[in-house]
Amino acid sequence: MSTSHQYLHLNQSCHFIGRKGPLLLIIMDGVGIGKSYPGNAVFLANTPVLDSLFASHLCTQLKAHGTAVGLPSDDDMGNSEVGHNAIGAGRVVPQGAKRVNLALQTGEIFKTDVWKTIAQKGKQGGTVHFIGLLSDGNVHSHIAHLFAMLRQCALENVNRVRIHMLADGRDVEGKSALKYIDSLEQLLNEINSEGYDYRIASGGGRMKVTMDRYNADWEIVKRGWYAHVLGVGRQFSSARQAIETFYADDERIIDQYLDAFVIADETGAPVGAVEDGDAVVFFNFRGDRAIELSRAFEEADFTEFDRVQVPSVYFAGMMQYDGDLMIPKNYLVTPPEIDNTISQYLSAEGVRSFAISETQKYGHVTYFWNGNRSGYINKDLESYVEIPSDRIEFDKAPRMKAVEITETTIEMLKSRKYRFGRVNFPNGDMVGHSGKLEAAVQAVETVDKCVGNLIEEVKALGGITIVTADHGNSDEMFTEKDGVRTPKTAHTLNPVPFVIVDSDYQGEYQMRRLQDAGLSNIAATLLNLMGYEKPADYEESLIEFSSK
Repeated sequence: MSTSHQYLHLNQSCHFIGRKGPLLLIIMDGVGIGKSYPGNAVFLANTPVLDSLFASHLCTQLKAHGTAVGLPSDDDMGNSEVGHNAIGAGRVVPQGAKRVNLALQTGEIFKTDVWKTIAQKGKQGGTVHFIGLLSDGNVHSHIAHLFAMLRQCALENVNRVRIHMLADGRDVEGKSALKYIDSLEQLLNEINSEGYDYRIASGGGRMKVTMDRYNADWEIVKRGWYAHVLGVGRQFSSARQAIETFYADDERIIDQYLDAFVIADETGAPVGAVEDGDAVVFFNFRGDRAIELSRAFEEADFTEFDRVQVPSVYFAGMMQYDGDLMIPKNYLVTPPEIDNTISQYLSAEGVRSFAISETQKYGHVTYFWNGNRSGYINKDLESYVEIPSDRIEFDKAPRMKAVEITETTIEMLKSRKYRFGRVNFPNGDMVGHSGKLEAAVQAVETVDKCVGNLIEEVKALGGITIVTADHGNSDEMFTEKDGVRTPKTAHTLNPVPFVIVDSDYQGEYQMRRLQDAGLSNIAATLLNLMGYEKPADYEESLIEFSSK
């Protein structure tokens, strides 16, 4: 439990004391405000609740991507991690990609003891392995980061390197893996022409191999361990052959759902199994889908699956994915340190609160919301509820656990124990990533109904509901060029809604006209609506009170 919040204090507002009932924040994950076209599931869905909310005069739009959430440029899509960081922190914090970019540009990353140890392993006869998402989506990783480290390995005369690539198809186009593989192979050929031995060794789709999160399905991590570490899996002579074969086996499949594969030589031996004395680098910078494989490498008493054998290696992450649990122990770039979050302030004021979602987004309303901290800020004041997610492809059950989340939230509201609650409905994001338009429409319609039920409950209790999102996704389900539609599985650059539903609104405040308002403006607004002034270093509130 964090204790750093104990010195914090909030001043009472002289304009507003709040309502008698609770304040509930609803985050509709992946529900952005996009153009009205046949690929916008939010536009196509039957959403009487959202239609009414968006017509309200207490409604505005927020930026949820790029520099507004601490990413390097406004060409960078937002994501759930940085979105919840920004909402919970109340200010813009430089995020993973930005920090890694700077460390690479300055060369500081290669001056660290961690990098020196990695390179030393490679120069002492070991192999340096890089595991991570091979794309330029810039949500979990960026291919340029991998390329920079590969070039540095060659510069430092590391003779043998193996890459264990995870196909994306989620933060980039659904079938784009070959583009990234070809780019990587070109670099490897350049390096190998100087007498080095650098190869792709294994891979698979990110939703089937390695990149599980929140303990949702350890079989995903097990498949990765077997392919990357043990060299056990369906064999191919090259990554390109593997991808082309998977495409031929099922023309409907997209990269994120590709099975695990292993590259083998002409004798059938894997070219890149991990052995004693090697170094392993997980080059994803985002933490949620990197923690579990990190645990498999580092925990002596690991019991989530049978690892068969555990080679003695030096393991490092691009960043430390969990600062409280120190996972992993070794990392190349220091993660953002986010203190003085809204939860810390509320705990210091003795405000009782709850957070709820299903497994797929549970860590977002807890870990990321709390500034990348595991566990409670104050367990005596907070209740965190995780509803287990289904272990199937989400387009096959687009309702996900929205109904269960709603029912549990209503129970918590009716208890009258909590002054503040936050809820995440993952449907718009998780189903949006499937690229299946009809399923995404059903997902949005489910969320619409559940949001309506929660609003009615908060109204009955005399409280305030805020409805927003952390980024877009379902608002763009396909792109179209020359009459050909291509499923879009990535997040969008679209703004997100922000709506206040006040059970006893009498005109005490209005929406403030802020230029470039973003997710980081939400925290100050929440505090104002609970009767507090915002902290000095928080972004401006989205509301302004009427003069008396």
